[in-house]
Amino acid sequence: MKIALDGMPLASQLTGVGHYTFELAASLARVAPNDEFTLVSPESLKPSAFNRRWWSVGLPLYLARSSFDLFHGTNYEIPFWSRCPSVVTIHDLSLFLHPEAHQQRLVRRARWRLPWTAKLAARIITPSNSVKGEVCELLKVSPDKVVVTPEAPRSTFKRREGEEVAKLRRRLGIDEDFILFVGTVEPRKNLHRLVEAFDQVLRTTSLSPQLVIAGGQGWLMDDFYVVIQQKKLEDRICLTGYLQDEELAALYSSCKAFVYPSLYEGFGLPPLEAMACGAPVITSRIPAISETVGTAARLVDPRDVNDLTRALAELLSDETMRRHFAEAGAEHVKKFTWEQTALKTLEVYRQIL
Repeated sequence: MKIALDGMPLASQLTGVGHYTFELAASLARVAPNDEFTLVSPESLKPSAFNRRWWSVGLPLYLARSSFDLFHGTNYEIPFWSRCPSVVTIHDLSLFLHPEAHQQRLVRRARWRLPWTAKLAARIITPSNSVKGEVCELLKVSPDKVVVTPEAPRSTFKRREGEEVAKLRRRLGIDEDFILFVGTVEPRKNLHRLVEAFDQVLRTTSLSPQLVIAGGQGWLMDDFYVVIQQKKLEDRICLTGYLQDEELAALYSSCKAFVYPSLYEGFGLPPLEAMACGAPVITSRIPAISETVGTAARLVDPRDVNDLTRALAELLSDETMRRHFAEAGAEHVKKFTWEQTALKTLEVYRQIL
């Protein structure tokens, strides 16, 4: 087989979809060495007439003049027209279900593009049964057309100890006792409630942890920084900005607890990354995350600040509970590998061809 994969998510600073694209392509090459996998993007074809109006003209023309058997759109998109069949990965339907958390131009684009994409794609891949159900309901797709292929933590996420960890914490100004959040600073990550719960822990208990928020700057979050200032938490909250995987692994490995109170997810990879590094996890009792973490994490109602406060206080003050969730998470995360993701994806390709 000769498979073309959308390489555009690799053209900028890697976040969720970029990591998915890279890990999938690398794992496909390992599990199917006799097949050919090519990452395609306008950047990879410069200078070229193909890179103009990429999805409507450039990519379809390129595929028409190439000998690919199939195109895999790893980031919600497939070409407007193509002689070869397409597979599309739909990671979540946040643009449909939580439009208030996104730029309106992206919401409008998704609402006319995604139904069309779902109709034209030969198969749709989702990371969870939760998203599969949403796709079938909202995009009017038959369940037979949608295949669930769970994702996995990257290999760099493993327990780190010693001077490597201490050096990073000194550089970032992170205390020994800290709670960690990892993710883009954006509305659906529910950071306002996390800060409120953290403030309650400081005010109502004898605990005095630091809150570390590791992630790139999103949008619609100006008031979030104002809240931190109003509550006078600047000296207890560390905003690291975007970090590399090795740095994140060091923080996952040394935090007292990892907390991920997201309002909506398609899968929930950061909790698994934390588990792979031995961190006890507190996360949201929402469909996709509950499906992903099972009973290996302390689940909370992400809209209930008091519930989140209780979970933080209990886990931080109870070493036995921390050990329980750390051990349960380390065992649970073994179920997820990129090799399995690649094999399931390869099966989708072969069914079509």
